[in-house]
Amino acid sequence: MLPNPTLDKLQTLRLHGMIKALGEQHATPDINDLSFDERLGLMVDRELTEREDARLTTRLKAARLRHNACLEDIDYRSPRGLDKALILQLGSGQWLRDGLNLIIGGPTGVGKTWLACALAHKACRDGYSARYLRLPCLMEELGLAHGDGRFAKLMAGYAKTDL
Repeated sequence: MLPNPTLDKLQTLRLHGMIKALGEQHATPDINDLSFDERLGLMVDRELTEREDARLTTRLKAARLRHNACLEDIDYRSPRGLDKALILQLGSGQWLRDGLNLIIGGPTGVGKTWLACALAHKACRDGYSARYLRLPCLMEELGLAHGDGRFAKLMAGYAKTDL
């Protein structure tokens, strides 16, 4: 392992992914076959991946999604009338970039909530913030916010959320 001052500096810089990658490199016997640039590239890639994963985890936690749903898990064979081309187009996120709204309708039990959570999950993976709320909870929260004077702050928080 490297001398402690180097690890301490990486720790001070909060480069935790690089510290892990460095430890893995020291544990790999044939790592010296790689050039310095290749080894450094592996460390930087690991750091970037760790940071992206942490941001995604934070976005998903803040979204409070009801279901852990992914667009890739949709079964189009079910007789629910899902248009695969439309779902794929929505999954591209262009409607979010264009600032458009989306209303998902249908009878009870066809998966409207699941589809909404899948779209929100995809948006989080694409770097957008999201928040899942049921209308009764939203109305209750808005009513309470009106009563205790934090309505403007609550609305500002919702305005910052992409989806």
